[in-house]
Amino acid sequence: MKEYQTDKIRNVALLGHGSCGKTTLTESILFTTGVTKRKGRVEDGNTISDYDKEEISRQFSIGTSIIPVEWKDVKYNLLDTPGYFDFIGEVNGALRAATGAVIIVDASSGVEVGTEKAWKYTEKNKLPKIIFLNKMDKENINFDKIMNDLREQFGNKVVPFAVPIGESESFKGFVNIVDMIGRVYDGKDCVDAQVPEGMNDIIEPLREMLMESVAEADEELMEKYFEGEEFTTEEIHRGLRKGIMNSDLVPVLIGSSQNNIGVHTLLNMINAYLPSPSDVGVHEGVKPGTTEKVQRKVDKNEPFSAFVFKTIVDPFVGKISLFNVCSGKISKDADVLNANKDENERFGSLFLLRGKSQIEVSTIIAGDIGATAKLQYTETGDTLCDKNNPIQYNEIDYPDPCLFLAVEPKAKGDEEKIGSSLARMTEEDPTFIVQRNAETKQLLIGGQGNMQLAVITNKLKNTFGVEVELTDPKVPYRETIKGTSSVQGRHKKQSGGAGQYGDVHIRFEPSQLDFEFDEEIFGGSVPRQYIPAVEKGLRESIEKGVLAGYPVVNMKAVLFDGSYHPVDSNEMAFKIAASLAFKKGMEQAKPVLLEPIVRVEILVPEDYMGDIMGDMNKRRGRILGMEQQEDGNQLVLAEAPQTEMFKYAIDLRSMTQARASFRMEFARYEEVPAHISEKIIAEAKAERE
Repeated sequence: MKEYQTDKIRNVALLGHGSCGKTTLTESILFTTGVTKRKGRVEDGNTISDYDKEEISRQFSIGTSIIPVEWKDVKYNLLDTPGYFDFIGEVNGALRAATGAVIIVDASSGVEVGTEKAWKYTEKNKLPKIIFLNKMDKENINFDKIMNDLREQFGNKVVPFAVPIGESESFKGFVNIVDMIGRVYDGKDCVDAQVPEGMNDIIEPLREMLMESVAEADEELMEKYFEGEEFTTEEIHRGLRKGIMNSDLVPVLIGSSQNNIGVHTLLNMINAYLPSPSDVGVHEGVKPGTTEKVQRKVDKNEPFSAFVFKTIVDPFVGKISLFNVCSGKISKDADVLNANKDENERFGSLFLLRGKSQIEVSTIIAGDIGATAKLQYTETGDTLCDKNNPIQYNEIDYPDPCLFLAVEPKAKGDEEKIGSSLARMTEEDPTFIVQRNAETKQLLIGGQGNMQLAVITNKLKNTFGVEVELTDPKVPYRETIKGTSSVQGRHKKQSGGAGQYGDVHIRFEPSQLDFEFDEEIFGGSVPRQYIPAVEKGLRESIEKGVLAGYPVVNMKAVLFDGSYHPVDSNEMAFKIAASLAFKKGMEQAKPVLLEPIVRVEILVPEDYMGDIMGDMNKRRGRILGMEQQEDGNQLVLAEAPQTEMFKYAIDLRSMTQARASFRMEFARYEEVPAHISEKIIAEAKAERE
C-alpha cells in the first residue's frame, strides 16, 4: 500500500447496534475496493475483521478491527467496532482514533439501543457522521417511518440523502436526491440510472428539506434561499460539507451491504463529506509532568507524536500496539519517548493491520493509523513522542467495571499461571480489571457484563491453556456487639514443672472505633508487664467473631481486674486468658452480624423509573433521592446491601434494554436482619465443619 498524504486519509469508526451489519458492510467495502475477490460471511466465520476464535464461534465482533482500503486515491482506515455493550471499551478506543463515523442502522429493526448509544458517543466527541440504513431489502421496511423515527429521536439535523427504488425483495437501488441520479443494482454492480417516473412527488419534499439544511449551514446560502434562488451543485456540496463537518447535519444513506447496494455512494460520501485528519487541525496535550498545555498540528513536518488506542496480546507474536499518528511521522527502528511512563521505546517493526494480516511499511505519517510489536513499557492510552519535543495526550475515558466474579482454578497449581495470564489480558482490555481481595483471599475479575467475563474465561482456556470457574464473590461480613458484658477469663494449666496461670476480668461494650482497649487495674492485680499480652490476645481474637467467624468491629474492651501467680504466670498465659474472656464476653453482649452497604448511582431514562425503584425495594435497598439530568435521564441515588447487588449489572441491563448505567461504592456496615443472619451463620458453620 502506498503512502498517503494526511488530507487523503479518512479514519472512520463503524458504529451501531449488535447485528446491524457493520462487519458485513466492511466485507462489502473490501470487495468493492478490490481487496478481496469474494465476500466473507459472519455465519461462515471467514470475514477479515472478525478473525478471533471467540468472534468466529459467537458470530459477533468482540474487538475493534482496523481495515485499511484504497478508493479513488484516498485511504480509508475503517474501524469495525463491536455492537455488544460489554465491549464498550473497544468503541471508546476507536473513537479516539476516528475523525468521522458511520452509524449503521438495521432498517428492519429501526432505531435500537445501540443506535442511541452510537449517537451519544459521536455527539459527545463532536464527531461528524453519516447514517447508513442497511438491510433495505428485508421484508416490511417502511422508509418513511424509519426516517420519522430517526428525526424524532435525534432531531431535524438528520436528513435523507436518498430515496429507495422498490421495497423488500424488489428493493434494487435508490435515487440520490443531492445529485438527482438513480443507482440500481444489476445483480453484480450498482450502476447509474434515470430517476424512475412517478418518484418526483416523493423526492421533492425531501429535497426541499435538504436544501433548507444546506441553507442553514451557511449565511450566504441562507440569504440566497430566502430570495428564492436555486443553489448550484457546487453550493449544495459546499453547504452539505460544512453542515456535516460542524455536526449540524447528519445525512442518511440507504442500501444493502449484502448486495453491495449503496456501498459505492457511501465511500464517495465519506471522501466528500467526512473530515480528513488535517481538517481536525491540532491535537492538544500537556508537557509531561506538568499542566502546561502544548499543541501539535496534524502535519508530517511537526515533531512526532502518536496515541496508542488499542493493544492486542498475542501469545506467539507478543504485544501489538495500535496507534494513531497525531503529528510528524515515524519510521522503522526509531527511538521514541513514552510520555506516560517516562521510558524510551524502540520501534522495531512497523506495519498496518488489516484484520489479523500485517502489511509492512517503512513510514507512517500524521493522521494515519499504524501498528508495531513488542514495545516494552507501552499500554493502551499512552502517548509516544519525539524525545526532544515531549507531549502527553489525555488518556481514554473508560467506564468502571460493574460486574465482579471470583475466579477459581479447575486444576490445582494453576493459580500463578491464571494470575499472569489475566494480567496480560488487562493490557488488551482496560475495561477489565483483576484484584485480590485480601480479606476473603479470592481473586476477582471485574468487567462490563457477563458476556465480557465469559469471553475472558474462554480466552484463558484457548489462548493460555488454563481453565477456571466463575463464582459469586464472598461477602466480607463483620460482627459486633450491641450490649455490654463483664466476664472472667481464666487459664490454668499444670503439667509437671512450671505451669501456666493467667486470670483476667474484662468488660466489653460497643464503641465508635473498630477496636479500643483500656485498663482500670488497681493494686497490681494484673502486673504491668502482662497487660500488653492481654491486649495482644484480644486483638488476635477479634479477627474471628463467635457468630460466623467474621472480623469483629466497634468493640471496646476494658481490663478491670484479675489475678496472677508469682511462678506460673507469663505473657502466653494472659494472652490465652484474654482470648477465653473474649469468647465468653462477646456471647453475652448481644452479638450481631453486619453486612456491607453500597451507595449506588443509577443513570436511567424516565420510562424505567418505576421498574428501577420496585427492583431496588426487592433488594432491601433505599432510594435516597433523584436528580433530573440535562439529557432527560434521571440520576437515582440509592443504598443497598452489597450481597444483593452482585448481579445488578445483568439485571439492570435486562430491565432497561441496556439504556441505564450505574456505579457503586462501599458506604458503611449495617446490621443484618435476623432471619437472614441466621442463614449466613448456619452456612458459615457448615463450611467450617
